[in-house]
Amino acid sequence: MASPPIIFSEALNLQQLGVPEGSIKHGMTAMESDKWIVCVEPTQVTMVDLRNGAQVTRRPIQAEAAIMNPEQNILALRSGTTLQIFNLDAKSKLKSHNMPEPIVFWKWTSPTNLALVTGTSVYHWALEGAGAPVKVFDRHPTLGPNTQIINYRVSPDNKWCVLGGISAGAGGVVNGNMQLFNIERKLSQPLQGHAAAFATIKIRGRDDPAQILVFHEKKAEAPGEPPKFHIKEIGRDPSKGPPHAVAPVPIPVPADGAADFPVSLAVDPKNELAFLLTKMGYTYMFDCHSGKVMYRQRVTQETVFVTCPQPSTGAIFGITVRRGSVLRIQLNAQAVVPYIVQTLRDTQLALQIAGRLNLPGAENLFAAEFERLISSGQVAEAAKVVAASGNALRTPATIARFQQMPAEPNAVPPVLQYFSTLLESGRLNEQESIEVAKPVLQQRRLPLMEKWLKDDKLQASEALGDLIMPHDVGMALSVYLRAEVHGKAIQCFVQRGEYDKIVPYSTSVGFKMDYSNMLSQLLFNNPQGALDLAKGLVSADGGPLIDIQQTAEAFLSSNRIQETTAFLLEALKDNKQEHAYLQTKLLEINLIGGAPQVADAIMQQGLLTHYDRPHIAKLCERAGMWQRAAEHFTDIADIKRVFKNSHQMSSEFVVSFFGTLNREQSISLLKDMMSKGPQNMQVCVEVAKKYHEELGSGALVEVFEQNRATEGLYYYLGAIVNFSEDSFVHFKYIQSSCMLGQFKEAERVCRDSNIYDPEEVKAYLKGAKLPDPRPLIHVCDRFDFVDELTEYLYLNSLLQYIEVYVTKVSPTKTPQVVGKLFDLGANEDFIKRILMAVGTACPVDELVEIAETRNRLRLLQPWLEARVATGSTEPPTHNALGKIYITLNRDPKSFLLNNMFYEPKVLGPYCESLDPQLAFIAYKKGAGECDDDLIKISQTHGLYRDLAQYLVERQDMELWAKVLTKEEGDDKESSRRQLIDQIVEWALPESTSADEVSCTVKAFMAADMPGELISLLERIVLQGSDFSDNKNLQNLLILTAIRADTTRVAGYIDQLDNFDAKDIALICVSDTHNLFEEGFSIYTKFSKPEFTQDKDDQIEMQVLAIGVLVDFMKDLDRAKTYATQCDEKPVWSKLGKAQLDGKFPADAIESFINAEDASEYVKVCAESNEAEIWAELIPYLKMARKSMQENLIDTELIYAYAKTNNLTELEQFVSGPNVANIQSIGDRCFSEGLYHAAKLLFISINNNSKLALCHIHLEEYREAVAAAQKANNVSTWKHVCFACLRADEFRLASTCGLEVIKYPDHVDEVVSYYSDLGHFTHLVSLFEQGLGLDDAHIGIFTELGVLYTKHVPEKIMEHCKVFFSKLNVSKVVRACERARLWDPAVYLYMHDKQHDSALKIMMERANSWDNDLFLDSVTKVRNNELMYKAVSYYLTMHPELFTRLMEVMEENIDHSRVVSQLRRTGDWALQLGQTYLKSVQKFNLSPVNEALNELFVEDEDYEALRKSIDSFNNFNMIALASKLATHELLEFRRISAYVYRCNKKWSQSIDLSKNDRMWKDCIDTANESEDPEIIENLLRFFCDSSEKECFAAALYTCFSHVNPDVVLELGWLNGYHHYIMPFFIQTFRRTHKRLADLEKRTEVKQEDEAQQDAIAGTYGNLSGFGGVLMLENGGGMGGMPAPQGGIDMSGFGVGGMPQGMPPQGMPQGMGMMPNGGMPNGGMPQMGGMGM
Repeated sequence: MASPPIIFSEALNLQQLGVPEGSIKHGMTAMESDKWIVCVEPTQVTMVDLRNGAQVTRRPIQAEAAIMNPEQNILALRSGTTLQIFNLDAKSKLKSHNMPEPIVFWKWTSPTNLALVTGTSVYHWALEGAGAPVKVFDRHPTLGPNTQIINYRVSPDNKWCVLGGISAGAGGVVNGNMQLFNIERKLSQPLQGHAAAFATIKIRGRDDPAQILVFHEKKAEAPGEPPKFHIKEIGRDPSKGPPHAVAPVPIPVPADGAADFPVSLAVDPKNELAFLLTKMGYTYMFDCHSGKVMYRQRVTQETVFVTCPQPSTGAIFGITVRRGSVLRIQLNAQAVVPYIVQTLRDTQLALQIAGRLNLPGAENLFAAEFERLISSGQVAEAAKVVAASGNALRTPATIARFQQMPAEPNAVPPVLQYFSTLLESGRLNEQESIEVAKPVLQQRRLPLMEKWLKDDKLQASEALGDLIMPHDVGMALSVYLRAEVHGKAIQCFVQRGEYDKIVPYSTSVGFKMDYSNMLSQLLFNNPQGALDLAKGLVSADGGPLIDIQQTAEAFLSSNRIQETTAFLLEALKDNKQEHAYLQTKLLEINLIGGAPQVADAIMQQGLLTHYDRPHIAKLCERAGMWQRAAEHFTDIADIKRVFKNSHQMSSEFVVSFFGTLNREQSISLLKDMMSKGPQNMQVCVEVAKKYHEELGSGALVEVFEQNRATEGLYYYLGAIVNFSEDSFVHFKYIQSSCMLGQFKEAERVCRDSNIYDPEEVKAYLKGAKLPDPRPLIHVCDRFDFVDELTEYLYLNSLLQYIEVYVTKVSPTKTPQVVGKLFDLGANEDFIKRILMAVGTACPVDELVEIAETRNRLRLLQPWLEARVATGSTEPPTHNALGKIYITLNRDPKSFLLNNMFYEPKVLGPYCESLDPQLAFIAYKKGAGECDDDLIKISQTHGLYRDLAQYLVERQDMELWAKVLTKEEGDDKESSRRQLIDQIVEWALPESTSADEVSCTVKAFMAADMPGELISLLERIVLQGSDFSDNKNLQNLLILTAIRADTTRVAGYIDQLDNFDAKDIALICVSDTHNLFEEGFSIYTKFSKPEFTQDKDDQIEMQVLAIGVLVDFMKDLDRAKTYATQCDEKPVWSKLGKAQLDGKFPADAIESFINAEDASEYVKVCAESNEAEIWAELIPYLKMARKSMQENLIDTELIYAYAKTNNLTELEQFVSGPNVANIQSIGDRCFSEGLYHAAKLLFISINNNSKLALCHIHLEEYREAVAAAQKANNVSTWKHVCFACLRADEFRLASTCGLEVIKYPDHVDEVVSYYSDLGHFTHLVSLFEQGLGLDDAHIGIFTELGVLYTKHVPEKIMEHCKVFFSKLNVSKVVRACERARLWDPAVYLYMHDKQHDSALKIMMERANSWDNDLFLDSVTKVRNNELMYKAVSYYLTMHPELFTRLMEVMEENIDHSRVVSQLRRTGDWALQLGQTYLKSVQKFNLSPVNEALNELFVEDEDYEALRKSIDSFNNFNMIALASKLATHELLEFRRISAYVYRCNKKWSQSIDLSKNDRMWKDCIDTANESEDPEIIENLLRFFCDSSEKECFAAALYTCFSHVNPDVVLELGWLNGYHHYIMPFFIQTFRRTHKRLADLEKRTEVKQEDEAQQDAIAGTYGNLSGFGGVLMLENGGGMGGMPAPQGGIDMSGFGVGGMPQGMPPQGMPQGMGMMPNGGMPNGGMPQMGGMGM
C-alpha cells in the first residue's frame, strides 16, 4: 500500500506551555503567521515565539483579544470597542481608536492592514499614519446578526474581499454563508459555503499569473447534494484572454461526516495545493489547478479552529480547541505521485503534479507517454511531455531522438520545436543550451541569443561561451562570467580593452595569474592599457599584486612620465610611510621633467605627506614655485630668502602661510617685510588682522610703530577693534584715529566701545585738546564724568557744546550739568535758557532735588509751569509745582482738590507739618493708596467724622478691617469706639446708597461685632427706613440672630416676610445650629398660598417641611400626620423613603402606593425580602408594572408568587409578556427548594438542564431523563445519572451514563461514583455497552480495561488483544501491575514497544517469563543496561538457554563487557559461554581472545590455541607468552616461542627454542629477525655446541643476512671448511653478477659531435641570458648531476648491502636457490637435529 501523501505531526502543545484550556478557543487564541501564537488569558497575554524554540513570553495585559502582526513584532489589542496597536520592539504605542460598535472578528490581511468586522460592516485600519479605520463595505443580509464570522480574506491585489460565517440551520445543520466584494466596483455577491481563500498560481502556457478564489459550496436549499469545491480566476484583464476556469468538483464526504462542515481553508503557495479542514478533524487536499481531491483523512478528533500556512515549506499549521495541539500538515513529496498512481489511479493528475512540482515517482509514466507520442510522430506533444517531466527525460538521448527525426517540408525541424517548447516552459540545461545555440549562431541570430541570455533561458557553460566567442566577445564574456570560467573571462576583458576590470574580477573570484608578463607585453603595445592594468593591480584588495617601484621604473624606462605619474598617484594614494622615497620620486620627476604644474597640483591635493620636504623645497625654489618652496622650508632664513619674492606670491597664500609659523618667526618675518618698503604694508596689515590673537596686539602695534606706519596701524586696528576685548587695542585705535584726523571714528569708538579704559582715554583727549570735543563728550557721558566735562567745556568757553550735550547727547544728565553750573556760579539766564531748551526731556525729580538742596527751587517755577502748560501729566512735575504753591500759599486746597496728577504720597507728608487738613485732603485724593497715612493722621488729629464718612464712601472691606479689627496690644479702643459712634449715628444714617449700607454691614460682620450689627440692623430694618424691606438686610438680621441670639429668631420669622426662606431654613436645620422647629416653621409658613403662589413651589416647601420632620427630627408619626394633611404625592414619596430607611417596609409600601411612586423598587424589594412580606409586596409590584418595565420588578413579582405558593398566578404571569430574568429567578427558587415553582419557570424558558434537576429533587426520574435528553449536555446527564443511581434506577442510570462517558473528561467521575456506591457489576456493564457507541473514545476502552483488572481479571487479556489500538496503554498497564496481572502487562508493554518495561517484568516476575517473548524484546530495548541484566538473569535462572540468548543479542551488545560479566560470575560461566565466545571471536576483541585462550590452555588444546593466535592477534601476547613459557607441555612452550617471535622478541624466542632443542625454530626465528648480530650469536652457539649440521642449515637459511667475514672466521676456527664452502660459492657468484651489471650501467656511449656541441652550448647558457644572472633563472648554479649509483663492495667483506636495494638472487644453476637458500645437492643432509 502506498504511503500517505501528507506528513502529519504535532509541533507543540499549548497546554504543556502553560496556556489554560479556557483560553484555547476561537477569539482567544490567534495565529496570524508561522512566527507567533498569541493567547489571551484572564490576567495576561501569552505569546509563543515559534521561530525561537517556542519561547513563551507573558505580559500582564488585560484584553478581550490580541493578534500579532504576521511579519513584525507588533501586537494589536482589543477591549470592548477600544483598539490599541503596540510595537513590542520599540516598546511604544503606535495607534489607538474607539470603534462605534463592537467588533465580532478581526484579522491581519497584510503586514500593513488590520481588518475589523462589526455586526454591520467591515473596516480596514492601515498601520501607517494616524488615520482611523475606513469602512470598506457593509455586511450582506445573508450574513445577518445571527451569523458567527469565522473567516475574512483579501486578495493579493487588494481588490477583492471575502467574508465568511456560519449560522444555525434547521435540524441542527450548520449553514455557511459568504460575501464576495469587489472594492473597485463596490459590488457584492453572496455565496453559500463555509470557507474560502485567495491564491496566486502559475498556469502553464501563460505569462501572467492567475489570481484565483477557491471556496467550498454547500447550498442550504439542497441538503441532499454533496458539497463542491470551486476554483475561479478573478480580476484578469479580458484583453489578455479568458480567465482560468475549472468545473466544480464534488467533495467526497465520509459516511460519519454528514453533519460535518469546513472551518478553515488554507492554501499552500509553494506547491499550489489547498487544504480544507472540517469541524470533525477531516483534512482534504485539493489541487489548485484541476480542483481534484488528492487525499482525505481524519487527522484529529478535536476541532481545528485556526490555521495558517508556512510559505517557506508549504506546511499548514492548525490549533485544536481546548487541547491546544499545534498540528503541522505538509505534502509528502516522495509519496504523493505514487499515491496518485496506485491509489487514485489518475495517471493524468500524477503527470501534472510530478511535472509541475518536479517530484519523483512518475518517471516511467513520462517515458512511456513520450515513447508513445514520439512513435506516432506527435512532436509538439512529445516535447510538452518532456518539458512537464522535470529533469527525468531532459537528457542528451532525448535531444538525439529529436535530431534524428526527419523534418517535414517547409516545417520547423523537430529539434527546434522541442527547444521552443522547453524555452516556453523554463530554462534549458547545459547540453540543451549548447545544442540550441549551434543553429542560431550559424544563422547569425545574435539578438535572439542575447534575449535568451537576458531572460536566463540558457545555462551558461564554457562550451557555450566557446561557441559564442567568434561571434560576439561581449556575449561570450557574460556566459563565461555566469559559468565562472575565469581564465577565458579575462581573455575577453583583454580583447575588449577593459583592463581596469581584470584585477577586480580576478580578485573577487580568487583567480591567480601572471600579471607581470601581461603588464610587460602591454607596456610596449598599449601603454594606456598597461596603466589601467597597473592601477588595478596596485589597488587590489589585500594589497598590491606587483612591486610598485619596479613597475614605476619600467614606465620610466620607456620615458612614460605621464603614465608613471598616474600610476604612482594610484599606488601611493594610501599615503604610507614606507612609500616616502616613491613620493619624493613622483614629485621630482615632474619638477625636473618639465611639468612643475603637475607637481603643484599633487601638492595642492595634500594626498602625499611623507616625501623629503627639504629636497622638494629646493627643487620648487629652482623652478620658481616660491609659494611651494616657502611651504616646504622650515628654517626662517630660507623662508626670508624666498619671501624676497613675496610680490610674486598671492596675498592669500602669504596670509595663510603665516599660520604655519610660530610667534617669533612670524614677528621676525613681518619686521623683515615691513623694512622692505611700503609695498608690503597691505599684506602685512592682512596678516596682522588674521593672526592678531596668536601674535599679540602689543607686538604688532610695536612693529607698525617702529616703522612709523600709523596708517597701517589704523587699518589693522580698525579691522579688529570691533571684535577685540583688549583695552590697549581700543586706546591705540582712538589715538591713531585722532592722529590721522579721523575724529568720527574716534567718536564712534568712544561712543560704542565698552572695552577701553575711560580714565586713560579721558586723560588723552583732555590733553590733546581736539578742535572737536565730541569724543571727549561721549567718554564723559558714558562713564559719568559729567562734572569734569561741564567744567572742561565751561572753562574752555565751549558753552555751545554744553547746550548741545544736554539737548542732543544726554538730556537726562541735565540735572547734573545744572548742578555743576550752579556750583561754578554760571549765569541764571544761561541756566534758564538751557532748561527751556531741554524742555520735557529733563528729569524732574532729580532736578528738583538738586534745586532744593541748593535752595534754588523757585528758579524752576517758570520751567515747571511751562511744562504744565504744554499738557505734561508727569507726577514729578506737578509734585514740584505743588510744593512751590504750598510754600508760597497760593490757594493750596484748590490745587490739592482739583489737580489730578500729583502724588499724594509725596505732597501728603510735605503738608503734614504745615496743615493736617491739607494732608487729609491729599491722602484722600490717593484713592486708597494712602489709607494708612490717612487713618494715622485722622487718629492723631481727631478727624473721626471725616474718617467715618470716608470709610462709608470707600466701601473697602480691607480698609474697614483695619479700623474695626482689634489686634493684640492695641490700646486705641477709645478711638475705635468714637469712630463706630460716628458711623452708626451720623455717617450711615446719612447715606442713601444701598451698596454703602451693605458694605458697612458686611464690615461689621467681618469684624465679628454681632451686638453692634444687630443694633445697626434693627435701626435700619425695624425702625423704619428706606431699607426696611430690603431682602438682604432681613436675611442678614435673621442670620445674625441665628448666630448671636437664637431667642430672637422665631420673632424675626414672624415679623419679617421678605427673606430667603429656603436658604434661611437650611441654615436653621444645619448641624451648626439645630433650629429644627424654626426651619419647619419657615417651610410651613412659606408653603401657604399667601407667601408662595406657584403650586409646584408650595409642594416643594411641603416636601422640605416633611423632610425636616423625617430627616432631622426623626418623628415619623408627626410626618405621617403632616402628609395626611397635605395629601400630596411627593410628600407621600418623601415619607415612604424615610420609612424605608427606617426599616418599616410595610408602611413604606403603603406610602409609595399612595404616592404612586415606584422609583425605589430596588430597595423596596430588598427590604421586603429581608422582612419576608411578600404578600404586601405583590400590590406594590403590580402598581410599579403600570409605570415601568424593569427586569427586577417582574423577577421579584415571580419570586413573591413563588414564596406565597401562588402557582396559578405565577404560571399565568410567566406565560404572558414580561421582562423578568426567568433564568436567574428560576435558579433562585431552585436554590431555596421551591422546586415546583422552579419547574414551571424552567419549562417556560426550555432550560431542560435545570428542569431535569428539578425533576430529580421531585423524584420524577423518568421525566428527568426526558429533560436530560432535550438538554443533551454532559453536566445534566451526569446529575441525572447519579440521581438515578442513588435511587437504584439502574436502567435509567445506564441510559444517562452512556451519554456521560462519551466525554473523556467525565469518565473518571462516573467510575468513582459507581465505585463509591459499590455497584461494580453495573459499572462494568455500563462500559461494555459503551464499546458499541458510534463515538466511543479511547477513554472508554481504557477504563473498561482498568475495571476488568479489578473486577473481571479473566477478561483483561482478551480485551487487550482485541482493543489494543484503542487503549491508553500506560494507564491499563499500571492497573494490571496493581492487580498483579503480569501476562497482560507484558503483552501491553511489548505491543506498545515499551520493551524495557516488558523485560523488567519478566525478569522480576518469574511466572510472567516466556523465552520467545523475552528474546523478541531483548534486542529492542532502549536501555542497553537491560541486556546485561538479561545476561545475569539467564546465567542464574536459565543457563541452558544462555547460548541462544547471546545469539540473539550478538549484534547489539558489548562483548568485552559480557566477558567481564562472565569472569565475575565464575569459571563455570566462562565454560558455559565458550560456545558464545567462539561465535563472537570474529570481532577480534581483546577480552574475548584472552578468555578463549585461557580456556584453550586450560583444556590443553594447543591446536585450537595456535589457530586462535594466528587468526586473532588482539590480546596481550607477551603476557600469554610469559605464561606459556613454563608450561609443562612442549607444544605450549613452542607456542610461547612462536608468540615471542611474532612480537619480534627474537632473543626470548630463540632462548626458549634452545632450551627445548628446537633448532629449526631457532634458525627460522633468527632468519626472520634479519639481525646479523642475532644470527652471528646463533652460529657461534652452534659452533660451541658442535652442531655442524645446524651450523650449515643456519648458513643456508640466513644467507642474505650473514656477513662473509664472520662465516670465514668461524669456519677457519672450527675447521668447518666443507660446511662453509657452498656459502662462499654463492657469495662469489652474486658479487660477480653485480659487478657485471654495474659496469654495463656505467659504460659511456659514443655520440656524434654535433650533439656534444649542443649539450655544451646548453651547459654554457645555464648562467642566464648573455651571462647576466637573472632572478627568473632559479636560485642555484648549474653543474653536473650527482651520481645515481655506486659500486657495491659488500661482497668483499667491506660492508653490508645498501639499505633499500632489493636482494639479487642467483640463477637456478649457480648453486644457490632463488630465495637465498642452498640447492638440495649443495649440502649433505642433516639428521638428528629436531628439524
